[in-house]
Amino acid sequence: MSGRETAAARTARARVIWETLARTYPGAHCELDYSNPLELLIATILSAQCTDVRVNIVTKALFRRCKTARDYAEISQEELERLVQSTGFFRNKAKNIRACCADLVVKHGGEVPRELAALTALAGVGRKTANVVLGNAFGMNEGVVVDTHVQRLSRRLGLTREDTPEKIEQDLMKLVPREDWALLSHWLIWHGRRRCMARKPDCAHCEIARLCPSAGKL
Repeated sequence: MSGRETAAARTARARVIWETLARTYPGAHCELDYSNPLELLIATILSAQCTDVRVNIVTKALFRRCKTARDYAEISQEELERLVQSTGFFRNKAKNIRACCADLVVKHGGEVPRELAALTALAGVGRKTANVVLGNAFGMNEGVVVDTHVQRLSRRLGLTREDTPEKIEQDLMKLVPREDWALLSHWLIWHGRRRCMARKPDCAHCEIARLCPSAGKL
């Protein structure tokens, strides 16, 4: 599990990690509240640098106010800012949501597209957000969601040496079957929130400590 680990050994170790996390978190899922692809898209945009718990509080009122892409496109910037203010960076998020939904209305008949390229062409929608929507709303494994938890854990576990989400995603996609890409994100996110926290990871009780080169060193 050091720098001398071969690619084959890393792949084999990764397989055991995924199998262990799957047993540990059999109910792992996206923890954003939503009932359709549009709600998940909006919630994911709001989740940038904000907790899912806070987003879920905010979207209760937001989803009552706006039910269609046209609703978001036509709501005033000021009203939307007030509704999403507590998620942080609210002005930019409100601007992106309105622009994104205006695009949905004009280019996609108000529906959330099922294609990665079409999603990432929308305002405020990067690859991570697109992967969240495709994997969870549509059950499509087009990539791996790399948020702060996935980035932290993949490096701690020695599964990548990369620093950028895009390059980390490419490394992880090579280590797990495509049909598990969406679940992989959930497994790592759940473990990051419940065991491998940023400041005080619970290495003593970690289910994958024996497979982790960072165990007991943080």
